[in-house]
Amino acid sequence: MPDLGAMSPQHVIYIPSVAILGLITGYILGSRAVRAEFERRRKRLKE
Repeated sequence: MPDLGAMSPQHVIYIPSVAILGLITGYILGSRAVRAEFERRRKRLKE
């Protein structure tokens, strides 16, 4: 059975960096979607 307590330094750096990258990407894409939805609603209210 492998020793699960022995993680390499690459593992400790890689996992948090991928998680942070995913959070940043999600924030950017989510904020764009929200802005686009607000713009659509504003245009619809002007009509």
